Amino acid sequence: MYPQPIERLVTELAKLPGIGRQTAQRLAFHVLRSEDADALALADAVREVKEKVGLCEACFNLAEGPRCVVCEDRRRDRSLICVVEQPADVIPIERTHEYRGLYHVLGGALSPIDGIDPEDLRIAELVDRVGADEVTEVVLATNPTTTGEATAHHVAELLRGRVTITRLASGLPVGADLEHADEVTLGRAFAGRQSVG
Repeated sequence: MYPQPIERLVTELAKLPGIGRQTAQRLAFHVLRSEDADALALADAVREVKEKVGLCEACFNLAEGPRCVVCEDRRRDRSLICVVEQPADVIPIERTHEYRGLYHVLGGALSPIDGIDPEDLRIAELVDRVGADEVTEVVLATNPTTTGEATAHHVAELLRGRVTITRLASGLPVGADLEHADEVTLGRAFAGRQSVG
């Protein structure tokens, strides 16, 4: 239906997560309507990110160079490591401005049904970091899913007795109605309740 270059662009855009064929078509036509400079800037940005961005040698966060900006920041609390599943999980934590420690990105979560075992994640590297550095606390910030919980439990077992292990609190989000909360979320909210007086 379309000329081959457009069809190829639509096919490639549709491979992106959350982008179906119709959205890919809209994006392709937007690129066609764009100024040449804008379209080429997009292509250059994609090429540049693939050529220049890799993983931090220390924490496996995204980095331009051997170390990420967090590991390079000497003001960070090096006694504290926050464990997350993916590099994208670092961003919302940083936006809170509440956490000033380092990170460790596992590269996923345990899921034997999908063939993801402990050896497939960067768990051994975390254990090595805890043993070699001045780490006193590990914050487990894996996702509150079945696989995230299993991963947190596995990591906690490996580190138990070596450092303080904490887990992010979970419960009801601000503005939520009780009638819409699932049982697990509501149960955690009760378990993590705090005194107000």
